[in-house]
Amino acid sequence: MVLPLNVLEKSLNRRISLLLKDNRTLEGKLVGFDDFMNLVLEETEETKEEQVKKLGTVVLRGNNVVTIVPTN
Repeated sequence: MVLPLNVLEKSLNRRISLLLKDNRTLEGKLVGFDDFMNLVLEETEETKEEQVKKLGTVVLRGNNVVTIVPTN
């Protein structure tokens, strides 16, 4: 079993993809996180129903995240 905090630690300063509870997908560079899995992403893009929106820097509360996937 892979622990989420270990995945985040290995993914610092790399791009990750997140699936959120409301079925949105965020992809961006992980620049910070805490023990509650609150995340800070830079160069973030949101994808929802085939539409892509550039968001820039995002602070995301950890309880909204369903999956974390390193992309590189």
